[in-house]
Amino acid sequence: MKVDKTLFYLTVFLLTLSVVFVYSMSIFKTTHSNLGEFHFLIRQFVAVFIGITVMWYLSTLDPDKYFKPIGMSIFIFFLLLMSVMHFFPPEYVTAINGAKRWIKLPSLGVSLAPIEFFKIGFVYFLAWSFSRKIELSHHISFKEDIKRFLPYLILFIIVVYLVAIMQNDFGQVMVLGFVLLVMGLMAGISSRLFLSVSLAGITLISYLIMHNANRFHRIQEWFYDFQALFLKIFPKALQADVNLADSKTQLSYSYDAIINGGTFGTGIGNGVIKLGFLPEVYTDFILSGIAEEIGTLGVSFIIIVFFIIVFRILKIANRLTDKMYSNFAFGSALLIAVSLFLNAFGITGVIPIKGIAVPFLSYGGSSIVAVSIMIGMVLMISKKVR
Repeated sequence: MKVDKTLFYLTVFLLTLSVVFVYSMSIFKTTHSNLGEFHFLIRQFVAVFIGITVMWYLSTLDPDKYFKPIGMSIFIFFLLLMSVMHFFPPEYVTAINGAKRWIKLPSLGVSLAPIEFFKIGFVYFLAWSFSRKIELSHHISFKEDIKRFLPYLILFIIVVYLVAIMQNDFGQVMVLGFVLLVMGLMAGISSRLFLSVSLAGITLISYLIMHNANRFHRIQEWFYDFQALFLKIFPKALQADVNLADSKTQLSYSYDAIINGGTFGTGIGNGVIKLGFLPEVYTDFILSGIAEEIGTLGVSFIIIVFFIIVFRILKIANRLTDKMYSNFAFGSALLIAVSLFLNAFGITGVIPIKGIAVPFLSYGGSSIVAVSIMIGMVLMISKKVR
């Protein structure tokens, strides 16, 4: 039995790129925050090293023996951790605007974002449960369809409370909700239920946006910026005068970075948008910074690598006979693709910015290690393909 080596090497390639670009993008932060020049470089390198090591180790394990215990342990442990972390004393959690998203590990000098690992456990749980309880059926009533899908909706409501309410992380809930619906549809829920739940989800999203001042303000900012960009495609005589806020928004600076990079970019290390204009360019806006330094041509190559990774995972899913393995591979590909598209569409103004990290590339030890674990589990089950 052999693992998919191409998938492994492509993942290592993107993780290596993350070290290079995080170092380039974090120069302003390190200079003006009394941090060492290599502060973010060292942290990202260590996270990538751990991620690649864990990914390789998982790929060597027997999936029939280790896949279930690892997947279920991740799901249960991080669900419980997200449930209790809000009761931790302040010295053990990092809070932003009252939302506790990171657990501090003082002895290691790092913080842990449980949601990044929980996403992997969530995909595993759905894959395991759908393979046992939901099968394709064209003769089941709508009532029965709702009944068998109800436990998953209850679980998702719990996730909404823990993530969207307690952590104020709306973007991650959208990712998990989309994964739940599409995995459910592929597993066998009816199109009627899919459309009904989707409509209910859109209604819930609209409610959460309208009743939260910060989210509503971000929607307004996105609309103004997108409107200004859209009107620029018209002849000057037809352009309307769009009055933006007094200061430029992150999205407008993201546009500037992409435009400044052009086709071939300014060169690695030569970008200017990272010099205080986009202070978090090494996290959520890393694609904007990359576009400025290696151009749209370079970013296009990176996106192609992402497509190949997703394609190979879907190929693995299609060739697995075990439904649980197949569902997990499909859910993993979906999680990567959705996160990438939400980020890419956000920084280009197609949709409002959601604060979703770019898989494999954005700065963050939790994100890097978590996605490496997921790929490691996919490589583990790739040995079972026909």
